Amino acid sequence: MKMTTFTAVAALTVCAAGWAAAQQTITINIGSSHPEQNIWVYAMKNTFQPEVNRILAEKGEYTVDWNEAYAGTLYKFTDTREAVMDGIVDVGMVGTVWEGANMPLQNVTYFTPFATSDHKMIIEIFDDLSANLPELRDSWAENNMVHLSSLITDSYDIYATFPVNTMADLQNRKLNAPGTSANWLRETGATPVDGALTTYYTNIQTGVTEGTLSFASGILPTRVYEVAPELTRVGIGSMYFGGIAANKDFFDGLPEPVQVAFRDAAKATSTAHGDYVADLAARAMTEMQAAGLTVHELPAEEKTKWVTGLPNIIEPWLEQTGDAGKTVLKAYFDALRAHGATPLRNWDEGL
Repeated sequence: MKMTTFTAVAALTVCAAGWAAAQQTITINIGSSHPEQNIWVYAMKNTFQPEVNRILAEKGEYTVDWNEAYAGTLYKFTDTREAVMDGIVDVGMVGTVWEGANMPLQNVTYFTPFATSDHKMIIEIFDDLSANLPELRDSWAENNMVHLSSLITDSYDIYATFPVNTMADLQNRKLNAPGTSANWLRETGATPVDGALTTYYTNIQTGVTEGTLSFASGILPTRVYEVAPELTRVGIGSMYFGGIAANKDFFDGLPEPVQVAFRDAAKATSTAHGDYVADLAARAMTEMQAAGLTVHELPAEEKTKWVTGLPNIIEPWLEQTGDAGKTVLKAYFDALRAHGATPLRNWDEGL
């Protein structure tokens, strides 16, 4: 495992009173697999970094020299965990959604659809659980990372070449449903096809699929609405996608004031992330409809059929994760209800 350390460069700053004081500059490598305008990266660049700088400037002991490697310049989306874990970057976006084998506990939301569409609630819950629930906190530590700030999606719906007015409309349809989201189509008659935001447009355009399960803030920048002009609002829910994390060896070696700055900046980043996703999702709907997107609502009775018709998709996840999974599932659903959410299916029933 690669050990990362900060480099401290002595610099002289002149205080207001005229005294010269030594100030250390810490070099931090920060990066992501996605570009800066992406919802999971935007707040890293535009909130986390400036907030760390601002907080440290108030104290006057340390400054940061940021080495940025955004937009996949060092690693791709399949390697986000390894990039932070192994110290390729000191701080990075980690997509736990792609780490079902190595970090399965973080994927609990993807096995419990129709829980809540409030993405800010998901951020608040997982910031708390990742810091205070041993099973989640230790999972990050076991992968040599420190969770700083939660990353989420806005609510998933269906963007397709056809509207969905009844569940029968999904029969024999092929929809992009990446990773564990394929479970959401079980018993619906639709066939899930793996993919990512970067592949949906071509998949639909070439007929590999006829649509995708996705979210507005991701569909707008990828322009998928051009080839999938029919949106059916289903409200599958917002999901915990992963986190902004620091390499644990690097973080543990930081001076305490810098660790505190990281933690405080991470809180601001969570708030900024939630606001950015809300603003982008709202703007996406305005711009996509102006460009020709037609919006439909799946009738309530049909949505009920979908929710109740799903098999017990949480069961394989619980078998994989054991007692730790039961603890995480219970904590998550307890937190949802404490925050005022009413999940459409009680996936924690029987625990």
